[in-house]
Amino acid sequence: MAVEDEIQFERDGHVARVWLNRPWKKNCVTVPILERLDEIIAEVDKDPDLRVLVLRGRGGTFCSGFDLDSLQAEYIGSSTAMDVAVISAKVCDRLYSMNTPSVAVLEGYVTAGGFELMISCDFAIASDDARIGDFHMRRGLFGGAGPIYRVPRMIGIRKTKELMLTGKLLSGVEAENFGLINKSAPAEELDAAVDEFIGQLTDKSPFQMRITKMTVDRSLDADTQSLMVMEHLAVGVTLNSDDAAEGVAAFLEKREPKWTGR
Repeated sequence: MAVEDEIQFERDGHVARVWLNRPWKKNCVTVPILERLDEIIAEVDKDPDLRVLVLRGRGGTFCSGFDLDSLQAEYIGSSTAMDVAVISAKVCDRLYSMNTPSVAVLEGYVTAGGFELMISCDFAIASDDARIGDFHMRRGLFGGAGPIYRVPRMIGIRKTKELMLTGKLLSGVEAENFGLINKSAPAEELDAAVDEFIGQLTDKSPFQMRITKMTVDRSLDADTQSLMVMEHLAVGVTLNSDDAAEGVAAFLEKREPKWTGR
């Protein structure tokens, strides 16, 4: 199967839907799949008409991590071993840093590399019966695409150690209680929950969405004084945007705004 079939990209109005499509292998990824995902993320982020990226797996599983057959055959004990970490980190960082908000839809296994993709998205919505966890510890491996610097910022050091050192898997309900995801829903209500959440993003100003996401993304890596300056600059840029003028006018005229993303 060609890599274009193993990862699929669909446009649905203002929503980019990206599907991992290897259900017979629980949507585990390979280097070619990660390279193609990197291209798709870049393409989505350059398209002003796309306001949300939704990442999901076909066949009832999000992603069970890197393909261990490929890992064993091509990378373990090889001089190319770090290539897996480099491409994985590149993709996850691009996903985390993109201007367009991203939503991970979690079903089935969300483990190892799949867990790394999930924590790189801005939002995550899970089925109650999903199985979510870092999992590398169970295979004597180490995750090289974000767990040690993204997860502690989400749930704190103690809960991060609990996840990473035990390799435990959480249900969607438990992951929500951990603060690891935004929402868990019964399997039969997952699609409706995702659509409702996406609707809360696509009806907002794309311009202000980018500005706010960019500043929040950097809020944990800068000192307070720098963040205050960043906020002031963001306010100045925002108040000179077409979307701000439209948002204020629409409120005063008691109508829905028509965003241009500028």
